[in-house]
Amino acid sequence: MDTRRAMGSWLSGPRAAAEDMGVDFGYRGERLGLPESGPGSVAPVGRRLAALFVDWGLCALIAYGLISRDDMQVANVWASVVFWAMSTAFLGTVGTTPGKRLLGLRLVRVKEGPLGPLQAALRSLLLVLVIPAVIWDRDSRGAHDKAAGVVQVRI
Repeated sequence: MDTRRAMGSWLSGPRAAAEDMGVDFGYRGERLGLPESGPGSVAPVGRRLAALFVDWGLCALIAYGLISRDDMQVANVWASVVFWAMSTAFLGTVGTTPGKRLLGLRLVRVKEGPLGPLQAALRSLLLVLVIPAVIWDRDSRGAHDKAAGVVQVRI
């Protein structure tokens, strides 16, 4: 391999280099048996982030308005607790949160069966910890989704 080609693969990234060698990654969600687009397809990252901001904003308002009006640091800690409780309750029962519902998203299990409360609690806890949520696979599933065995899809 010549130097110019090696430098080009480094600049374009490992995926582009693998595709140049003939590797076919397919579309997001293909390995999970999901459609490429439309209802049931993997949710776009922008919508998922927007839904997260909506949910976090609601929880921050609840924490600030009902729990701690005097100290913002205490309100921020309580916002995390309220976010975990709200996500666990909504995802464990109806499979969506207010923000996800507003943006047309929901959580489904990769394997058959409904999302249970324990999986929702684990996913919500890992989401609050942030680090697992920013580690993604090629299907755009975070480590928190993989640990719970779920994927976010369009409604």
